[in-house]
Amino acid sequence: MKRTTAGLEAALAELSRAQLRRERTTVGAFAAPGNRTLVLVGGREFIDFSGNDYLGLAHHPALSAALSAAAAKSGVGSGASHLISGHGAEHERLEEELAAFTGRERALLFSTGYMANLAVLTALAGRGERVLLDRLCHASLIDGARLSGATLRRYPHADAEAAAGLLGGADEEPAVLVATDGLFSMDGDLAPLPALAHAAGASDAWLVVDDAHGLGVLGASGRGTLEHFGLSAREVPVLVGTLGKAFGSFGAFVAGGRDLIEHLIQRARTYIYTTALPQPLAAATRAALALAQGESWRRERLHELTVRFRREALRAGLPLGNSSTPIQPVLLGTARAALAAQRALAEAGLWVVAIRPPTVPAGGARLRVTLSAAHTEAQVERLIGELERICTPLLRSECAAGASA
Repeated sequence: MKRTTAGLEAALAELSRAQLRRERTTVGAFAAPGNRTLVLVGGREFIDFSGNDYLGLAHHPALSAALSAAAAKSGVGSGASHLISGHGAEHERLEEELAAFTGRERALLFSTGYMANLAVLTALAGRGERVLLDRLCHASLIDGARLSGATLRRYPHADAEAAAGLLGGADEEPAVLVATDGLFSMDGDLAPLPALAHAAGASDAWLVVDDAHGLGVLGASGRGTLEHFGLSAREVPVLVGTLGKAFGSFGAFVAGGRDLIEHLIQRARTYIYTTALPQPLAAATRAALALAQGESWRRERLHELTVRFRREALRAGLPLGNSSTPIQPVLLGTARAALAAQRALAEAGLWVVAIRPPTVPAGGARLRVTLSAAHTEAQVERLIGELERICTPLLRSECAAGASA
């Protein structure tokens, strides 16, 4: 693209024509008194079915109290990187608690999950080496692999056999690292982690699992996809987690062995050269972690609502993806259909955002419905009724358009 205003205008116009131009929405408030699932947009109230507050902790008073108390003691900002003077007592305590929660020797805090994944990929792989990624991995894993300078190979989604075939590389150097999401954020399905762990272990390759959407949600005690599959720290040596989803706060971490964490401290540029996460956020996350572990009813309720939504939505004939998790994609195919459904749902007071390429593959545009323990049964029933009313004629229209094309 030429560096001209006209060139930018043309590129933006093309995105608009293809109905792929993204737009921000300013949310006036993320909660209303007595109902944590409501958002205010343009002065109007909507039920939010697009957020990632799976356990309903983002507005819990214990998090607000912990944040305020820590801010009064340590100030709002950390003021420096972890390796200068920005590493505080709340950071240290949270890292210790995250290590214990995940069953690892150590954990290391990062400002975002994106930065954590960049750190892991660039610190563990380099030029002349190969890394393997699931075709539907999060963008941060892809960018981390590219920044590492290693040769990136991508295997078909959730195909552990294909990954195992690529690990050896008959005509190439063996891969040093395999990376995957644990719970995929757009499809809601799980990676075949037992088979991937076996293949990576047999090839002496690192297995990196980004469990941003699984931690707090899956497993008997909320320890995520690895607990769901019964996998140990030895089988999955590198675990990445985020704190802004089920834990309702902000930030991310990498958990693993002592040497792994020490290596990241020495080599990870996204850890070394950035200001540390504010201590009040770490304090709020500690409160959330305690709640997530002590209030198992949140996970149980989330599971019950997921089962209820899926059962009733399938009964209504809605085109759901193959997901048993709180991420429930309603597959509509085209960006036009997905945007039309989003607009119609908004008119009905429901906030469900359309997901379009390149976030998902071409032809895979959808509504990404996400459930929270804070939702009520009545809200879920209302959503299903509106989805049936809106999506059924849209799908018929898309089929007719495809048949006449």
